[in-house]
Amino acid sequence: MKVVNLKQAILQAWKERWSDYQWAVNIKKNFPKGATWDYINFAEALMEQAMIGPSPNPLILSYLKYAISSQMVSYSSVLTAISKFDGFSRELCVKSLLEIMDMFCHRLNCHGKAEECIALCRALLGVVVWLLQGCAFYCEKLRELGPSASTEAILRACQEKLHSLMSSTKNKALVHISRLEDQGSWGNVEQAMNKVTDGLCNLPNQTQRTLIEETLSLVKSIPQMLSVQCEPPAHASFPSVHAFIMLEGTMNLTGETQPLMEQLMMIKRMQ
Repeated sequence: MKVVNLKQAILQAWKERWSDYQWAVNIKKNFPKGATWDYINFAEALMEQAMIGPSPNPLILSYLKYAISSQMVSYSSVLTAISKFDGFSRELCVKSLLEIMDMFCHRLNCHGKAEECIALCRALLGVVVWLLQGCAFYCEKLRELGPSASTEAILRACQEKLHSLMSSTKNKALVHISRLEDQGSWGNVEQAMNKVTDGLCNLPNQTQRTLIEETLSLVKSIPQMLSVQCEPPAHASFPSVHAFIMLEGTMNLTGETQPLMEQLMMIKRMQ
């Protein structure tokens, strides 16, 4: 019932042309917030209404962006909603979804219970599959219809977003956690990668083909993450030591040095 009421509220806000701030105030009055808005699929309902037509509804899309900025919805719920969109033929909608991801994908985090953290891992894996499916779709479209500037542009946008996500070791680790939690989920990734690989031969642009292959190699490296030995940093930084000495030198100028030395030795053993 709450989901039905939520959709009615979205349509009412659109008809009356509420601003994003008006929307947030009114929705909070009518839908008392618990721990999170995710339990009524808030992000999914907004996205579903915003992506009905061939191009996104800018007003409803502004409600979703406001909800993300004000943390009314979790990043995992937004990513999950994006991964459910299968209308790749509507390139303007896909472009808008990529822009929404730009709002927060550079700082993915989760504050809450373990279940919510796992939900973020699963949502990120789902988006990886979605981006791979997008790349495969546009490769196939280029094969069927021939060169197209708009199709090549949206293909490049999907590839760049996937490359940006998978260039982060933290994001790759989150996907790896999801893979370990649900072994079957990685099969979706491999299936999508195979489709992209099959479609690469249809790309006339060699540079774009190379970039996609590099991106695929980042995704393929995820299962081997734990077996790869990382080189230690050339210049180790110890901010705790610096902060401790600065605090001691500022607040305790006349103190004995022996306690300070003992504290530093303890930090050395810990690190």
